[in-house]
Amino acid sequence: MTSPRRGIAGWVVPNLGVVLLCLTPAACAPVLGQTAGELMRQAERDFLAGRVEESLVGFDQVARERPDVAPQLWQRGIALYYAGRYVECRQQFESHRLVNPADVENATWHFLCVAEAEGPEAALAALLPVGRDGRTPMPEIYEMFAGRLTQQQVMEAAGGDPRGQFYAHLYLALYQEALGQSDAARDSIMLAADSRFAAAGGYMHGVAVVHRDQRGR
Repeated sequence: MTSPRRGIAGWVVPNLGVVLLCLTPAACAPVLGQTAGELMRQAERDFLAGRVEESLVGFDQVARERPDVAPQLWQRGIALYYAGRYVECRQQFESHRLVNPADVENATWHFLCVAEAEGPEAALAALLPVGRDGRTPMPEIYEMFAGRLTQQQVMEAAGGDPRGQFYAHLYLALYQEALGQSDAARDSIMLAADSRFAAAGGYMHGVAVVHRDQRGR
């Protein structure tokens, strides 16, 4: 099994070279005969193209058929968030913490799922603890979600690093939206989704684009 890399955007799913069987005819239609690795790649493509429900066909299939790797499927957790399946979303990130306990991003997405289902006060009370995540500006992002740092302090911590700036804009947008700061959230997600951050953000830049297109306008 491949060792995990810290951070949602850098997580490596282990080798999934098995053929999965569909549990229902509806689920079989787009994925019959595909390996789990192929399912993951197709699900990621579907999600990044804005086809959230379609992406979950593949992500859910992998989770059902490979429960040994299901906790690693942070991509599924994000798709569940955009599909409005907040209880399952919360559960996915709680299980991901068992295999990636230092990841600030995991804690923030868990916060967002709880905030949508139960409100930001409940999300704060349920904020997952994390270990040391040294990526700029992840410690400050966590402290912002915990209510101990301001949004401005997060931006200051990002400095001039494009990757740090991207993550600051993205998680500011998500946090602002969770708190009901709609105008600020819209401005922040437009910055995060800007094409100049595509290389710096990788898959998570694609998430920012999906958010902008589905919820940021």
